Amino acid sequence: MINKLVEKIVKQGAPVVVGLDPMMKFVPKHLQNAAFEQYGETLEGAAEAIWQFNKAIIDNIYDIVPAVKPQIAMYEQFGLPGMAAFKKTVDYCHEKDMVVIGDVKRGDIGSTSEAYAVAHLGKVQVGSKLLAAFDEDFATVNPYLGSDGIKPFLKVCEEEKKGIFILVKTSNPSSGEFQDRLIDGKPLYELVGEKVNEWACGCMGEKYSYVGAVVGATYPEMGKRLRKVMPKSFILVPGYGAQGGKAEDLVHFFNEDGLGAIVNSSRGIIAAYTKEEYAKFGEKNFAEASRQAAIDMIADINGALKSR
Repeated sequence: MINKLVEKIVKQGAPVVVGLDPMMKFVPKHLQNAAFEQYGETLEGAAEAIWQFNKAIIDNIYDIVPAVKPQIAMYEQFGLPGMAAFKKTVDYCHEKDMVVIGDVKRGDIGSTSEAYAVAHLGKVQVGSKLLAAFDEDFATVNPYLGSDGIKPFLKVCEEEKKGIFILVKTSNPSSGEFQDRLIDGKPLYELVGEKVNEWACGCMGEKYSYVGAVVGATYPEMGKRLRKVMPKSFILVPGYGAQGGKAEDLVHFFNEDGLGAIVNSSRGIIAAYTKEEYAKFGEKNFAEASRQAAIDMIADINGALKSR
């Protein structure tokens, strides 16, 4: 799947991923009202509203954006109906030939880690059949429990030709409380990056590994260092836009071939219609505003890459 991601990034000229994190406050009132009229003010109604919200955005970006990253917590909060909306979103993105990065941040050990890997990337045995559950193309994974938590994902990646993005240096302000602590003279995030590189070299696609890393846009100097530590890993870069990451700060996350990183924007795209620069689209044309915001993001990042 890393090969497909690279191919789509090159074909569309867009090293970006849109985070589908549909909080209800982002969902326009006309979608909420239609869903509540059908299902009432219930979890089913909320799930229908976010599904229609996602569908409209996907319809407007699939031809210009190679990948989406649904954050599973935004769906879990609506219980089983929300999880059904998550699955419908994943399936619909695949119908549109988009790559799906499941932002699930799983991290456990033994049989539990195996079950997480199977649920999101693999197939589960049901009688005589092997069936896919959520069926994303990539999943985000927390490495805090060490190799015991990662190896089951590596096994499924090799079997299914899918991938993972391992949390290395996250974009949130308090990440340094643990990730920046020095161990034998090196920050913890760098030691994690070295381990990611080890796993990556053992699980290669054509040019890049099935094992990638998450490194926040808000820490460009650390990203520059980690790019050298993990040359074969694609870096998933959250924190662009709403969290303060700027395109000019991201150029060092990329390799000299112009590849090696994919930059995420969530609120900046899906809630674009609420921003002053896209207010002209209006609430009912929220999806068209999302498309324009995606076009602008792509131009911003490509412009920075060309001028580095």
